[in-house]
Amino acid sequence: MNKEAALNVTVMGREFRIHCSGEEQEGLMLAVSYLNKKMREIKATRKIVGTEQIAIAAAINITHELLNARSQCGFDMEEFRRRIEPLESRLADAVSSRNIPENKTG
Repeated sequence: MNKEAALNVTVMGREFRIHCSGEEQEGLMLAVSYLNKKMREIKATRKIVGTEQIAIAAAINITHELLNARSQCGFDMEEFRRRIEPLESRLADAVSSRNIPENKTG
């Protein structure tokens, strides 16, 4: 039986608490690191200021990378969905539990 753990992660200077199983921790930390890197790159190279807009731009970029990789190596989308859905749900719970209004510019 795999124990569930709570991880504290930081993305763009904001902390989130995410629950995951022990076997998911390493992959989740890699995903958080990759997302944080992408968001910081976008913030540094584009005139996007709001964290929400940066997150959407990062999501689009990462999705584009994923779809390109999928088309090149026969990526199993169903397996990806099975693995990503629990992580998405935990991330959404972590974000909503913060209940912090997003800074919006423009």
